[in-house]
Amino acid sequence: AAAVEELVSGVRQAADFAEQFRSYSESEKQWKARMEFILRHLPDYRDPPDGGGRLDQLLSLSMVWANHLFLGC
Repeated sequence: AAAVEELVSGVRQAADFAEQFRSYSESEKQWKARMEFILRHLPDYRDPPDGGGRLDQLLSLSMVWANHLFLGC
């Protein structure tokens, strides 16, 4: 039971972290899909100690992906 609680807590923290990147113009459906994209790829895009800006790249890619998926462009 403690492992499940820890897992739920981690997922909640990740979702809270991602929430700061939501655009005011995104619908709930679009945001949920983009948030899943961000959370799925976040481990591969952690910013290195030298400040390489990998998180910015992930956020940009998530917008491109969402635009392609929902707007067809």
